[in-house]
Amino acid sequence: MVQLLLVEDDASVRTTLTRALSEHGHAVSSAPTAAEGLRQVVEGRPDLVVLDLGLPDLDGSQMLRMLRAVTSIPVIVTTARDSEREMVRVLDAGADDYVVKPFSASQLNARIRAVLRRGHGENSEEEPVRVGGLRMNLKAREACLDGRTLELSPREFDLLYYLTVRVGQVISKRELLAEVWHTPFGGTDKTIDVHIAWLRRKLGETATAPRYLRSIRGSGVKIVDPSR
Repeated sequence: MVQLLLVEDDASVRTTLTRALSEHGHAVSSAPTAAEGLRQVVEGRPDLVVLDLGLPDLDGSQMLRMLRAVTSIPVIVTTARDSEREMVRVLDAGADDYVVKPFSASQLNARIRAVLRRGHGENSEEEPVRVGGLRMNLKAREACLDGRTLELSPREFDLLYYLTVRVGQVISKRELLAEVWHTPFGGTDKTIDVHIAWLRRKLGETATAPRYLRSIRGSGVKIVDPSR
């Protein structure tokens, strides 16, 4: 699960984005000022910072320079300032992406995923991914459930891992065909349905009594943490 820090002084925006990004499967903490944001970065070491430029104590670009002096944590800047000159200045100062307000939570989530894939995916793959009692190690290609090793085919492992690192997110069957099967214009939904059924059996669940795998009619499938 990605640990996000949202630095935003507007309470309503902060509340709305925290709720929406949490629904996308992220663990979100927030700060209304640059000082509080810097403290949380030092103490909590989030995976990514979403930083508003219009903060009450420091301009967000000043906070960005302070962050870059001590950490390489990815930073996505959000702002109403839409001039090209400002965008270039902030990106040159070390921002990984720049999003102009207003924007949707879905757009911001897509930017978060892209930044993490682009600059930090290889390092994150070295660490096991855990969701409830499910633990997946990409480097060793090993999956365990409640301490018991799961016997998965290569495709089953790839499918389960793809879903697990996106815990809480509904993934469409088209995306699964493109990213797991690498056949965006081939294959059928039935292929995915069969593999999901096999995974359910190995996870000790059924479609009528799911624990980790949830099918969302007309949308796709997602992994959830049954302990939450």
